[in-house]
Amino acid sequence: MKFTEKEVEILELLENDCRLSAEQIAKMIELTEDETKQLIKNLEDQRIIVDYTAQINWGKVDGHEGVKAMIDVKVQPKRGVGFDEIASRIYRFKEVKSVYLMSGAYDLSIIIEGKSMSEIAQFVSDKLSTLDSVLSTTTHFILKKYKHDGTIFEQEDEDKRIVVSP
Repeated sequence: MKFTEKEVEILELLENDCRLSAEQIAKMIELTEDETKQLIKNLEDQRIIVDYTAQINWGKVDGHEGVKAMIDVKVQPKRGVGFDEIASRIYRFKEVKSVYLMSGAYDLSIIIEGKSMSEIAQFVSDKLSTLDSVLSTTTHFILKKYKHDGTIFEQEDEDKRIVVSP
């Protein structure tokens, strides 16, 4: 799809900060607020803008740490539907947060969340590996998140003092 320069500007602004109001965006791209609202609505209707989310550092919230894992999955694609059918079956599980078709040694990369490592292990053994198209899995537990979607989570404050030497 080809988009206008203004539509691309809106997408870039919202991707960077989805809390911007239509009024703020309109001023930044030099359109009226009504024109901006209409462009945003069109982008939402076309599912170009899919969702508005916040990045939360759950590691700092006591009792909400949980466990995340990345699972590499090798699958046997089905004739006529390729990887889409098995990906659809996988992303319907409530534990699954993301599913990606990948190049390389594995076909799908899945990100899941659970309350414990054993809960994730049980998901893999009871739900994921039992699917008929799944040939193998490799699970990687996420130990710490440093940066996600361009947001740095554990950024240390820079020492802004001037070095003084004799």
